[in-house]
Amino acid sequence: METIVLIAVTLLAIAIGMRWIHLLNAQHDARIEAYRFSDPLPRPPGLPDDTGRRAHRTDADR
Repeated sequence: METIVLIAVTLLAIAIGMRWIHLLNAQHDARIEAYRFSDPLPRPPGLPDDTGRRAHRTDADR
């Protein structure tokens, strides 16, 4: 009987934790959606389209 109660309490705790994480993720998503990011700065003339590190990486670099 004690084993059944322990399993039930464990499952209930897991379910409450899952629900809590779901609510926190929804709240976080709402904050991200509501935040207005600024417009990007204009690219200086003469730079290539992609100056990120991934654009310069090749298989020979490994």
